[in-house]
Amino acid sequence: MRRLVITQNTTLDGVVENDGTWFDPTGDTQRERELAVVTREHSAASDGFLVGRVTFEEMRGFWPNQIDDRTGVTDHLNRVQKYVVSSTVADPGWDGTTILRGGAGLASEIRGLLEQDGTDIVLTGSITLAHELLRLGLVDELRLFVYPVVLGTGRRLFPADHDLRDLTLEECRVFTGGVTLLRYTT
Repeated sequence: MRRLVITQNTTLDGVVENDGTWFDPTGDTQRERELAVVTREHSAASDGFLVGRVTFEEMRGFWPNQIDDRTGVTDHLNRVQKYVVSSTVADPGWDGTTILRGGAGLASEIRGLLEQDGTDIVLTGSITLAHELLRLGLVDELRLFVYPVVLGTGRRLFPADHDLRDLTLEECRVFTGGVTLLRYTT
């Protein structure tokens, strides 16, 4: 059985909304090179990528156009099956994309994917979808790349009304510049 993993870049105060000042997946600093290595490790353990419409459209407009991508993200996204939850996308325009209609049937659609043969399905971005999957209890693992930045405002991974308990810390790794990977199972 496959697992559903949420991978997010977040600030110390839990903001996942990137204002362009604290997270750059294409950067070429020592920190970004270290993070790219672990991202490739995580990517090798997955064959599915799950996103909502907005994140899908942002990624579809950016990653397939990258040339000489040192991060490995372009190759990964072109290789894996992509699942986009959307009631409006008719033609995904990206090979290997399946549209999930979501709504009241979201839980059964996701459970159906998890019952298929394969490896991890990873959600990145798509905060509204992440909130819903957490609420439905469908998330098996959280991978949080915590940046030593406090923004005070912005969208957060965990909404104020969400109660998530009994997480088990599986890994804690520190990178150059103080970014920390916290990996929890639920």
